Parts: sequence; structure tokens; C-alpha cells
Amino acid sequence: MPPDFLNWTSVNKFILLGLTEQPQFQKIIFTLFLVAYTLNLIGNISIMIIVALENSLHTPMYFFLSNLSFLDICFSSVAVPNMLQNLLTQQKMIPFAACIAQLHFFHFLGSSEVLLLTAMSYDRYVAICQPLHYTRRMNMTLCFFLALGSWLTGFLHSLMHTLFTAQLPFCGPNRVNHFFCDIKPLLRLACTDTRFNGKLLTLVTGSLVMASFLLTLLSYIFISISLLGIRSSVGRMKGFSTCAAHLVVVILLYGTALFTYLRPITEETLQMDRIAAIFFTVLTPMLNPLIYTLRNQDVQNATKRLFRFLV
Repeated sequence: MPPDFLNWTSVNKFILLGLTEQPQFQKIIFTLFLVAYTLNLIGNISIMIIVALENSLHTPMYFFLSNLSFLDICFSSVAVPNMLQNLLTQQKMIPFAACIAQLHFFHFLGSSEVLLLTAMSYDRYVAICQPLHYTRRMNMTLCFFLALGSWLTGFLHSLMHTLFTAQLPFCGPNRVNHFFCDIKPLLRLACTDTRFNGKLLTLVTGSLVMASFLLTLLSYIFISISLLGIRSSVGRMKGFSTCAAHLVVVILLYGTALFTYLRPITEETLQMDRIAAIFFTVLTPMLNPLIYTLRNQDVQNATKRLFRFLV
């Protein structure tokens, strides 16, 4: 690899192909994604405000939920606003530096969210399976370091991919087969052997997502076993429905991530990756506020109190 990659990079801009090049579909996609992104912002900002203002929600569970809401807003904002703009314009250019920055923040925030969901599942496991030890084990110091560890690990994971991708020589073509700059479509455009980068993506990112998924799934398995011991059928069904809702988020996020980053890099897989990316950039951030708060009585009561105070 040449030490000065800037001398080898003749491409200083990329063209994002987006989801479709058919004009008749672009306005429909724009409207749908604008609505989803708006709901994402409203839902997640509302959660952050409610948790910040309501003293009864200053607990580990809602501390993690606020972090998740902030991550969802930032994660979705890395790709969606730029995609919405490109749907309305003919010029879909993105500078090389902006492309690399988008790649970095996408993987930084995405991997941080994966790890944070694992921490949240552990919090629920302790709360349901070991309630007598919950206050001692899930103190705010531990919660802070779990959240910080998620952010820091996500940053370092993304930094590794960013540096290795940025050092690749790009000499044309410059048409990125995606609606944002991701590692796999960029590797297809590099003018050198990228097998090492591909293996790194599969090994590191695949292992990170798979390990987080298995730990999260294990937590919910223990939670389900504990719920089976509840005598009240109403309480048992409520617990199962809550776990099922959380698992929907887990499967959507982890499933699409594993589907995307564990497969080989070909034109056919890149076409499917664009569709899969919609789930973790648009749908999951929009659904998280609904799934984690829709059946939550504490949040509902706090929202009512805040609304009565404001009016």
C-alpha cells in the first residue's frame, strides 16, 4: 500500500445512485421517508425531554432509553437527510472527505447502538430475574460506564474501518451503488486488492454484531424463563408481549446488520444491501420510541403529567 494515498486518489467526488433512478418513484420514496424521519425525530426527542424532566424516570432503564433515543436521531441523520436531498436533485455528488466522514459516523453510531441494546437487555435481565439485587447491581455508575463503553467501542470499531477505507486508492469509476457511503460499495470502487478490507469487515463487524446479538438473545431467554414462573396469567402475558416487542427491534437491527456485513461483496449483494439498509437507517429508529414506550405505563403517566403542566 503506498504511504501517501492522496497521490493515488484521483476521485475527489462520488455519485450516490440512491434507491432508484426512476423519477416516478422518487417523489413517493421522498414522502414516505420524510414522514418516517419526522416521526423518528418527534418520538425520540419526546422521550429525551420526558425522561429529563420527570424525576420518577431517572432510573437505569430510562437512562439507557435516552441514550438509545439520542443514538437513533444521530444514526438516522447520518444518511437520511442527504438521501432526501438527493431524491429532489439531479446532482447526487458527495465529496470524498464527506463520504469518508459519513462512513465513519454511520458505523460509529450503528455499532454503538448494537452494544447499547445489549446493555439494555442486561438491565432488563437483572430487573426481572434478580429484582432483589437490582438496585445494588445496576447503580448509575455502572450504567454510565456501560453507556460510555458502548460509545467508545463503537468509535474505535468505526475508526479502524474508516482509516483502512480512506487509505484505498480510488481512480474511477465513482458511482456508489447505495444511498449513502458504506464500506462494501466503496470497496467495489477501489483500484487495488480489497480482500483484506472485506475479511476485516466480516471478521470484526460480523463478530461484534453476532456476539451482541447472542448476549441480547440469551438475556431474553432467561427473562422468558423467569416470566413462566409468574402465577398471574395477565402479568405473564404482559411481560411476554413486552419482551416480544423488544425482540422485534433486536431482530430488525441485528438481522439486517448480519445479513449485510457477513455476505461477500458482489453487485447482487449490494443491490439487496440497499434495501436492508432501510431497516436500520429509517424503520428501526422510527419504531424504537413506539416499541419501548407504547405499553410503558410509567412513560404514559409522565407524559400526561407533563402535558397537564404545560397546558
